[in-house]
Amino acid sequence: MPSNVAPAPGTGTSSASGAEAAVPAEAVAPLIRGIAVLRRLTDADGVSSLSGLERSTGLARSTVDRITATLARRGYVRLDGRDAVLAPRLMELGNAYLAALRLPRLLDAHADALADELDESVSLAVGDQDGIRFIHQATRRRAMSLSFRIGDLLPAERTAPGPLFATEWGDREWARWRERRAADPEDRGFPAVPARSRPIEYGEDDRNDEKDRTGANRTNHTNGTNGKDLTVGKDLTVGKSLASDGPQEPGAGRSARRLPTLGDDFEQRTAEAREAGWALDDQLIEPGLVALSLPVREAGRIACVVSVVSHTSRHTAADLRDTLLPRLREAVAAMERELREAQHAESATPRTTTAPSGLAVWTGASKQELGREFIESLARGLTVITAFGEGRAELNLTEVAQATGLARATARRALITLEHLGYVTAHDRVFRLTPRVLGLGFPPLSRTSLAEIAAPHLTELSQRLHDSVSLAVLTGDEIQYTGRVSTSRVMSVHITIGTRLPAYPTALGRVMLADLPEPPLTELLPLTPRTITDPARLKAVLDRVREEGYALVDEELEVGLRSVAVPVRERGGRVVAAVNVAMHSSRRTPEECVTEVLPELRATVGRVEEDLWVAGRFRRVPRT
Repeated sequence: MPSNVAPAPGTGTSSASGAEAAVPAEAVAPLIRGIAVLRRLTDADGVSSLSGLERSTGLARSTVDRITATLARRGYVRLDGRDAVLAPRLMELGNAYLAALRLPRLLDAHADALADELDESVSLAVGDQDGIRFIHQATRRRAMSLSFRIGDLLPAERTAPGPLFATEWGDREWARWRERRAADPEDRGFPAVPARSRPIEYGEDDRNDEKDRTGANRTNHTNGTNGKDLTVGKDLTVGKSLASDGPQEPGAGRSARRLPTLGDDFEQRTAEAREAGWALDDQLIEPGLVALSLPVREAGRIACVVSVVSHTSRHTAADLRDTLLPRLREAVAAMERELREAQHAESATPRTTTAPSGLAVWTGASKQELGREFIESLARGLTVITAFGEGRAELNLTEVAQATGLARATARRALITLEHLGYVTAHDRVFRLTPRVLGLGFPPLSRTSLAEIAAPHLTELSQRLHDSVSLAVLTGDEIQYTGRVSTSRVMSVHITIGTRLPAYPTALGRVMLADLPEPPLTELLPLTPRTITDPARLKAVLDRVREEGYALVDEELEVGLRSVAVPVRERGGRVVAAVNVAMHSSRRTPEECVTEVLPELRATVGRVEEDLWVAGRFRRVPRT
């Protein structure tokens, strides 16, 4: 890795001692730098100023500007003033890994059903070197609920799945784990979990001397258990005197011994998990959080681990084990049957091939438009990740080149770089994606709602048309506004997010009602002289809306208000929301709404749907 790019925490790309693996001579430096920027944005929860990226990566500002311009052109980030913001389309990288893995497609429904039955959160996780990453979360909506996201990386020793994965570790994996623990004693490389401390306890005589020296009112550090006085995070050597002209740390020069810290018993827990076949997390991540985990095996090895997660207000760890272990075993057996049946079906299915992605044409056009601000090698390198997917878990060099349309030499250099960074593995000239790909933006983006996905697109449309633009969902026989961009005109439509209106007299409501097999058409009250109140006539209007794909409502909700709306569809084609443009009737005629506004509106909704389909491929996108 170039010396001016610091390794991101929690990535494991370097050994725990801090020495980095030598960068291969054929590695693509712009790809390394671009991935460093994506990692920093991920660590910053998806948003960072460009100057902040300059500081955190150590890259020159001009380099950061070129990288973010290239990522923006790719649709992976959005430039908002001086900030770079991760965009939903970036999730296609993580989707490529999840699709190649197959497990979410096969097992997510089992996990969701188990969560519904037990009324507890259920997660699926895979091993990632000496950590674990979540690939699915079925959470319960409570005041205290699980906050982990798909793609979050946790240290193996502070989880229930960790000991189960460690039962398959060899000497190399254990050595890596010990080195990482020594180099990162507080788990700072795992932003998804609270940092742990490295407490030091002094002998009783030393403790009394310390109290005499500093006074009874000295503020003591504690580890949160047993009320002991501890000095946290100081790497003191037993019996070593620390001479200093200034004040010394409490306990300096006195004998000390380390107290047990989180994870010190990991090898013992792994041995117990090997014997029992299951593992517990008894508040290892934070107080109150308990979990029970079982491995899901495929072809004799652990494919993933399923966990039931609860809170001590509902279950103790022992109670969780005694109460839920039999049911969890049944669920695991069903999951393993699903994997066996899928493996049998896949063995009889011809391997899929992918047509070239048209990357060369796109990169050429992008280079022509952006000039030197566009970094072709970065765009090409990231595209290599998307060559993998369902039915394409393992690809050789020729297949990667064919899928991306890249020259073999270009694809080879990208794969060498990605292997060096830990995003692909190679065995017998066959490449596979690793779980680390999920660390490229997936955690912060995996909680994105439809309203958040749509917001920048609504803003752009409003700025082009100089009219108000809204997003709404259907709740019963009403619409609820979930997104809104208003204009600053003297006469404009003023509606706030959360406002509810009857669906039948609105363009937003009609495009959503038209998708229902039996739309609720009761209590049709005349809000204006033009409001349609006859059920048969309104049904005919909805039939036409369904056929034409849009609704135009002219002064039926309020005199002087005219709007046109288009539905927003999920991947399966079901309408989940709608977007409208609303204006005073003096602004445009109904005909002008169709000829001038509707094409722009449809194009905007198309972009919203593209982002929604990427974001919703392996998760449920909240509508609000």
